[in-house]
Amino acid sequence: MSTITNGNLAVSMPKPRMPAVRNRLKDTPVPGPKRVLLAAPRGYCAGVDRAVIAVEKALEHFGSPVYVRKQIVHNIHVVSTLEKKGAIFVDEVDEVPEGSHIVFSAHGVSPAVVRNAADRKLSAIDATCPLVTKVHREASRFSRDNFEILLIGHAGHEEVEGTMGHAPERTTLVNSPADVAKLTVTDPDNLVWLSQTTLSVDETMETVRLLRERFPNLHNPPSDDICYATQNRQVAIKKVSEEAELVIVVGSANSSNTVRLVDVALENGAKAAYRVDYASEIRQEWLDGVSIIGVTSGASVPEVLVQEVLDDLADAGYGDVQQVVTAEEDLMFSLPKELRKDADGNDDARGLGGRTRQLDWQKP
Repeated sequence: MSTITNGNLAVSMPKPRMPAVRNRLKDTPVPGPKRVLLAAPRGYCAGVDRAVIAVEKALEHFGSPVYVRKQIVHNIHVVSTLEKKGAIFVDEVDEVPEGSHIVFSAHGVSPAVVRNAADRKLSAIDATCPLVTKVHREASRFSRDNFEILLIGHAGHEEVEGTMGHAPERTTLVNSPADVAKLTVTDPDNLVWLSQTTLSVDETMETVRLLRERFPNLHNPPSDDICYATQNRQVAIKKVSEEAELVIVVGSANSSNTVRLVDVALENGAKAAYRVDYASEIRQEWLDGVSIIGVTSGASVPEVLVQEVLDDLADAGYGDVQQVVTAEEDLMFSLPKELRKDADGNDDARGLGGRTRQLDWQKP
């Protein structure tokens, strides 16, 4: 078991399930006392929680199979778990048999995808994160108002493709700060920027600064597009990285916010930072000479995977775990309207899309 220190209270963290291989990591001497700084917030955000529960409840309501366009969230463990329950993941709606149920992922889709699903007589359940939907509405409104949109985001990301689909003729993608110098626009006085919700806050603001140098009359979105969870996790890992020599970020390679956490850790003091999907990927040599390890997880990562990392680190002598709390999160989003009732038509207790986040060791 790992010992969690929270203020003056020390309690033990239970092991939710055993990793495939235990005691791989050895307890070797290091210069100082071994400990883990556990970032908080971390893991599931409200949009991810809502999307995962949407697939679970769709399976409960309609039975297997339920089809999901793209990965419901960018985490291989979550996708694998839902596949075992009967979800079938497809790249496009054309692969879904007519008349079936399909769930749109948390990253959102373009209007063209919605129309295609309707043409195939699919029963569509939209699990798009409401914060992504907000950006979609901004893109549509600015397009109607004849603004040219500069969308800061990563080419090929599903969220970017969905957002650009709401104003394809008026949107230009800005993939990185280096793209700013190469941009050409039609009317520099009628220009607005939007952003993918899961980007690095610092890099996005640097891109905006460069855009404003080129286009002084650039308009801002009505509110920040980068989601609260992305910002909170980046702030937490910045704090952790002030002390941690090594940072381990749990999450999948195609998760933009997870990958950004590795970058943020390195930019804010960590000597090394690595991303892992599972605890079994941690290498013994990463721990050589390291006294303080930071641990966090991306916004689509279930807490069980973090606990397994902590258990493996405890095997290597890092049993003293101190939470570094920089924000409290209690936001929940309503489930898609099709899923707010139970099978008997009564209001479902999970209609808000939230599951209990407080673990046993966090309870008073």
